[in-house]
Amino acid sequence: MKKKLRFSLFFLLLLLMEGSMQAQNAQKPFDIDLWQQGMPNTNGMDSAPFDESKGNFKPSIRVFLPAPELATGRVIIACPGGSYSHLAYNHEGYDWAPFFNKQGIALVVLKYRMPKGGHKEVPFSDAEEALRMVRDSADVWNINPNDVGIMGSSAGGHLASTMATHTSPELRPNFQILFYPVITMDKSTHMGSHDNLLGKDASAELEEQYSNEKQVTKDTPRAFIVYSDDDKTVPPANGVNYYLALNKKGVPATLHVYPSGGHGWGIHEDFINLMLDELSAWLRSFKAPRKDVIRVACIGNSITYGSRLKNRERDAYPAVLGRMLGDGYWVKNFGIGSRTILNKGDHPYMKEQKYKDALAFNPNIVVIKLGTNDSKPHNWVHKNEFTKDMQAMIDAFGGLAVHPKIYLCCPSKSYDNYGISDKTIVNEIIPMIKKLAKKNKLSVIDLHTAMDGVPELFPDKVHPNEKGAEIMAKAVYEIVKE
Repeated sequence: MKKKLRFSLFFLLLLLMEGSMQAQNAQKPFDIDLWQQGMPNTNGMDSAPFDESKGNFKPSIRVFLPAPELATGRVIIACPGGSYSHLAYNHEGYDWAPFFNKQGIALVVLKYRMPKGGHKEVPFSDAEEALRMVRDSADVWNINPNDVGIMGSSAGGHLASTMATHTSPELRPNFQILFYPVITMDKSTHMGSHDNLLGKDASAELEEQYSNEKQVTKDTPRAFIVYSDDDKTVPPANGVNYYLALNKKGVPATLHVYPSGGHGWGIHEDFINLMLDELSAWLRSFKAPRKDVIRVACIGNSITYGSRLKNRERDAYPAVLGRMLGDGYWVKNFGIGSRTILNKGDHPYMKEQKYKDALAFNPNIVVIKLGTNDSKPHNWVHKNEFTKDMQAMIDAFGGLAVHPKIYLCCPSKSYDNYGISDKTIVNEIIPMIKKLAKKNKLSVIDLHTAMDGVPELFPDKVHPNEKGAEIMAKAVYEIVKE
């Protein structure tokens, strides 16, 4: 009887252990073809029957989802390398799935078409379609569309960094992981990748356009970059220059150069454990906005941007507002210095790329704080068009699918400098803004009253200091949270 009982308990324990192990197991991977309605371009050979031995790859993705109880919502799209002529999709793709899945991160491995000597748009469009498909599948795959990374090895690293530096805001990945990546496309690079992507006779202009260290902006996503010092195929200088460009633009980036390892190690070399620890730590070092986050777009001029502040990323009013609102909100600063609402002004906001970026952000809340620079005499000669132009901006944001709540701000108090006229702001611009708000049934945030009577907070009489930006943020916060 005791023996039977011991056996039963042992059997029960095995069942429990098996169940626990199964609970940690990732879901079965599955494949999805890209371009099911037809490919938008061609490399001249991308049609059935596909023959991978000849570099004729069917554009598709293989999806590795983690166990549901581990899923964090984060996903990484892997672009394997292969000199833009073939794909090392096993050790630079599929073999990475267990590492990421154990951390609750989904992995999507991209099989992209080859450019075949200059059809650069072919692999680029495949990578963009993969980014689009992953975000469109967010609800089905339990993925956070605000936490989509891209990973690339060797030439795949060039493809990944191209997505990070060249794609539109709505497609741009949120972070990038680059293993021994080709970055530059000048004559010092891996010439096989260069010739296959751009063609042997590529112009200097084309080489510069796709030398991604030259295309970094402050909106380029954060990066984790890894090389071996003895890499004779892709010089580590590729990554060093990319890191320096990211650093110069204030983009968070990490660069690791290991003493040995050569090129193309994927996930199969002895030193990999150290690198994996570094990568895991880096992935834990930042947090993406929640899937259900409320997106807030702050539209404005240099005051919104945070000009004259020592640390505008921390102290500009949108940054302060973000901390006040908390994790449930994602506040982005779309301020640009000197901009006007007037399309005939000297620097019209609506003609800027940042305006398009703000619309692409698809905000749930829009805070418009423009008008200060419109008060300058050479701009205000077009005052008869102020109402029409602001209405156009209201209509553009109001026409978004999310139907955002729009707030109009009375411009901040100005103590008259740089040609800005507070008299014009008070007597003409603010009444126009209030009239527009009433017509469109919008709330008004009175920043002028909030900032009146405190000239000591305006070192140059126009731009508030850190304390002034905090007062502005509080005024916006109180109205938004009503």
